[in-house]
Amino acid sequence: MKQLINLEEWNRKEHYLFFSKFEEPFYGVTVKIDCTIAYQNAKEKGQSFFWYYLYRSLKAANEIENFRYRIIDHNPYCFDIINASPTISRPNGTFGFGHVYYDESEEQFYQNAKNEIDRVHSTTGLMPAISGENLIHYSAIPWLDFTSISHARSFSFPDSCPKISFGKMTETDGQKSMSVSIHVHHALVDGYHVGLYVDRFQDLMNEF
Repeated sequence: MKQLINLEEWNRKEHYLFFSKFEEPFYGVTVKIDCTIAYQNAKEKGQSFFWYYLYRSLKAANEIENFRYRIIDHNPYCFDIINASPTISRPNGTFGFGHVYYDESEEQFYQNAKNEIDRVHSTTGLMPAISGENLIHYSAIPWLDFTSISHARSFSFPDSCPKISFGKMTETDGQKSMSVSIHVHHALVDGYHVGLYVDRFQDLMNEF
């Protein structure tokens, strides 16, 4: 479900009108996330570390309202729930775009992920059977400890979905960390909201 935002009563009206006219309204930052506790917890539970941190990233994003804003037909909307569209690798070295439904239940989210992994592995196509605006585009580049990243984009295609990428996990003096790149549409999300997301994501990664 989604609700149309009343532009005249929205405190982001001027921001929205200004940045939505840009040819490139997206901006991005790269931060380091401490993974020490999260990695240990995932291994103790026998869970994939990727899906463990992806769940926490998606949970954090759903808790920050601005990450649920989207622009559809030139109008701003707020979605009740945001799902994940991660890249899912195949044994042959290719990948497909997945569509994994968010669920408050972590176990149900993992089941949703498993179902989507099975679907992608059984196909050769790139795009999922369903799509939508209530997504965050996720990708993982576990081979590179990047300090910044850019994304391929079709500027003629109207897009307002955040793009979050995860890098290689590294370890220094027993502390594990990972680069996380966050690209967002400036008509909908400011640096303040990105900061809220990063803080919440880190809190969830630190939970025992």
